[in-house]
Amino acid sequence: MNPPSASVSPFSPFPPVQTRRDFLWRHGGGLGGIALAWLLGRQGLLADTTTASPSPDLNGGLHHRARAKRVVQLFMSGAASQCDTFDYKPRLVRDSGKPFDVGEKVELFQSEPGAFMKSPWDWKQYGACGRWVSDLVPEIGSCADDLAFIHSMVSKSNVHGPATFMQATGFVLPGFPSMGAWVGYGLGSLNRNLPTFVVLPDARGFAPNGPANWGAAFLPAQHQGTMIRVGQPNPIHDLFPPTSAKFVTPAAERDGAELLRKLNQAHAATRAGDARLDARIASYELAARLQLSAPEVLDLAGESDATRKLYGLDDPITEDMGRRCLVARRLLERDVRFVQVWSGADNGFPRRNWDNHENIARDHGLMGRSMDRPVAALLKDLRARGLLNDTIVLWTTEFGRMPCSQGGEGRDHNPFAFTNWLAGGGIRGGVTCGASDEWSWKVAEHPVHCYDVHATVLHLLGIDHTRLTFRHNGIDRRLTDVHGEVIQPLLAT
Repeated sequence: MNPPSASVSPFSPFPPVQTRRDFLWRHGGGLGGIALAWLLGRQGLLADTTTASPSPDLNGGLHHRARAKRVVQLFMSGAASQCDTFDYKPRLVRDSGKPFDVGEKVELFQSEPGAFMKSPWDWKQYGACGRWVSDLVPEIGSCADDLAFIHSMVSKSNVHGPATFMQATGFVLPGFPSMGAWVGYGLGSLNRNLPTFVVLPDARGFAPNGPANWGAAFLPAQHQGTMIRVGQPNPIHDLFPPTSAKFVTPAAERDGAELLRKLNQAHAATRAGDARLDARIASYELAARLQLSAPEVLDLAGESDATRKLYGLDDPITEDMGRRCLVARRLLERDVRFVQVWSGADNGFPRRNWDNHENIARDHGLMGRSMDRPVAALLKDLRARGLLNDTIVLWTTEFGRMPCSQGGEGRDHNPFAFTNWLAGGGIRGGVTCGASDEWSWKVAEHPVHCYDVHATVLHLLGIDHTRLTFRHNGIDRRLTDVHGEVIQPLLAT
């Protein structure tokens, strides 16, 4: 049964004249709704049932004491090669040039296997832990004692779109919330003047799937990532009126925002429970605050010359990634909960991402140089400012690359073994979890999926990944689906 419509517009300043039927419906139906909501809540059947709020007693955690309160995810789009960056294999060096004979038939994504191909870069040991790191990323190598490597990552897909979704959302299919959205949903904001979840895409374009990688899907829309195009004349679209609109004065804008607030509230009052409306109202209110806070965050003029040089703003190759990593640090120190920084764009040829089928030395060489110095700077800067203690840094890619050649100089997709690393809040630096085989082709020890990485990140944030759920279409959905184990060897004591 539908409620009777009001006799006047809900936007009217005059109260509607109520019939007896209106009165009984509105007051009796309202009490019935409250009773129904109470009963459903007791049985955990409401669509949105957050079981708790972050507690000071748990150091800001939701289910247990938190070791960290922020996350920065560095996503290498296109599939960074583990055997050219962090997964050193002497056997691959010895067998380079020999036929790719691993005792079974191998089907690749888009080619026939070539010969074993060693990395074009030499390798060195770094830090007290003695971690082997390629000369492609020596600056990150200098941070080895802070890093915990996972050399046994496995993907369920060797196609960029689904595999990117898997690392970003935990599912290979579209329609699921990103990790940043889940973190915002579970823990909320630490800074009311900035978004909870901020995304800094590559200036050259989006990764496969585009903004769906940081969407909220069925979670309340307010938890989706806010995209900031660092270095662009208009970094946040529609935040300010166009310069041609001379009639939009500060006073007129305030009056307009107040009128819009009243209209939105009146509209929402007749549509209780519509999270899209709540999110839209919240976004307008946040936008008003962002007009003051965003310009300050994005203004790097106050950063010292030493800091700008540390991030590589003095080099055209590192400038873009360096600027975004520096803005990421400024967001994190202002307590933005989740920051995502992308390296690589899915924009065809010439390739400007990590998907290097044609020439690994040329293309990975450029991508590695553009990423290495800025990422190392972010790690060092966070440590120097005391932020690394409670900030998780996650470096990831959608899958790895084959230890054999493609066309003599490139590498094809490899979902069977690749590398992630973590650092910061609650992570034990200088350690390794799992291992690939002697060529870096398949996992040999302790296979790890994205579910395990996500479960570990949530654990360090004080969240039990099995209890952070959202009822959707009759299913208690969660970031880790029905999988996931916290990777205990990576946790600091």
